[in-house]
Amino acid sequence: MNGNNNTMKKRWISLFVENQVGVLSKISGLFSAKSYNLDSLTVGTTEDKTVSRMTIETVTDDETFEQIKKQLNRLVEVIKVIDFTDIYVHMREILYVKVRRCSAQDKASLFQIAETFKARVIDYGHDSLLLEFVQTATKNDAVVKLLKEEFGNIEVVRGGSVGIESISLMER
Repeated sequence: MNGNNNTMKKRWISLFVENQVGVLSKISGLFSAKSYNLDSLTVGTTEDKTVSRMTIETVTDDETFEQIKKQLNRLVEVIKVIDFTDIYVHMREILYVKVRRCSAQDKASLFQIAETFKARVIDYGHDSLLLEFVQTATKNDAVVKLLKEEFGNIEVVRGGSVGIESISLMER
């Protein structure tokens, strides 16, 4: 073997791309055409309205990941590709969880959970509660697991991670 690591692991790429119609489709199409797994893709404009920034999460091995980066770099609309996998970045994901059929005791527990996880209660009804979390995807995974186990009847919406390189050496 030539030393390639075939271990599947989570990896992140940040792309600066031209803010044009069809760019998102072209990039997601590259992933599907090559059968690359796309776990999360988040896109938004930057301080320059002609440029968008994408954050892509994928689970793949080293060799495939190198191919993904090379193919993204070949696209005319891609301005810059940054591999976030092994550098210090600030990365967060927005998560909404609606918990239905809550008793008064359930609501008290949910307010405690919100406080513990630095979440916000953003909507409240007779028998339901809507929570907003902005934290790492790993922490959001733990929250979803906890809420599903504790309350069962939940609805989840996740926004995908966005990230930016650290100025100092801070962890994800």
